[in-house]
Amino acid sequence: MISKVFELPYYAVIFTSERSPGDFGYSEMAQNLLIEAEKIEGFLGADSVRDTKGIGITVSYWRTLEAIDKWKNHTLHIEGKKMGIKQWYEEYSIRICKVEYEKFFESSVLKPDGIG
Repeated sequence: MISKVFELPYYAVIFTSERSPGDFGYSEMAQNLLIEAEKIEGFLGADSVRDTKGIGITVSYWRTLEAIDKWKNHTLHIEGKKMGIKQWYEEYSIRICKVEYEKFFESSVLKPDGIG
């Protein structure tokens, strides 16, 4: 499922990565990190995909830069970043963007004439 629209403006943190072979606790940490992120005021949601070659993109959505900063300094997130550098990732990039426009399409809400 794709995150639906949020009140504008907001911020998106785009995390693009290439995984190293093996799980080594990665899946469990990823689940725990999402649970913790959801507890931070200003977290709006996240979308994440990964292909069979290990290339992944996670976009998390935040109300403010201050909320992003709280997440950046969260104890479990810091631990996860250290493990990522040590053994989970071959490479990664992080980009932070301000979202001022968005559009969401969902085929299940199309009217009979095909226009949503």
